[in-house]
Amino acid sequence: MTGEQHLPQSRLREITEAADRALRSLPTREEDVRHVPRGARRPARRVNADPDTVERDLMKLVLTVVELLRQLMERQALHRVEAGDLTAEQEERLGATLMILHDRMTELCGRYGLTMSDLNLDLGPLGTLLPPRE
Repeated sequence: MTGEQHLPQSRLREITEAADRALRSLPTREEDVRHVPRGARRPARRVNADPDTVERDLMKLVLTVVELLRQLMERQALHRVEAGDLTAEQEERLGATLMILHDRMTELCGRYGLTMSDLNLDLGPLGTLLPPRE
């Protein structure tokens, strides 16, 4: 049995209402963030939990994590190439693999109506999740 099953109904309602108030305090519309000066960091947007878009939203989250890992692998590969740790054949194979992975990511994004820039989540004051592309 989980702890949730032991909570009285009134406590569950209280928790639900608190979560609802917290989520409502986050901006969700353009009108809510128009007062932010140009160039200043805009507040992060609230997650839209629409049942009609749940599959797309889940894929966006999954693809964001995969893209983050892909970019980390790419950086590690570049460091290994610059350090001379790889043979020419390993470099070629690694480069081809990373290109195929990038193409597959683009294809998956297209299937779900996403762009690669959609995967760069805005973390509010922390900035964006993914580094800017060079």
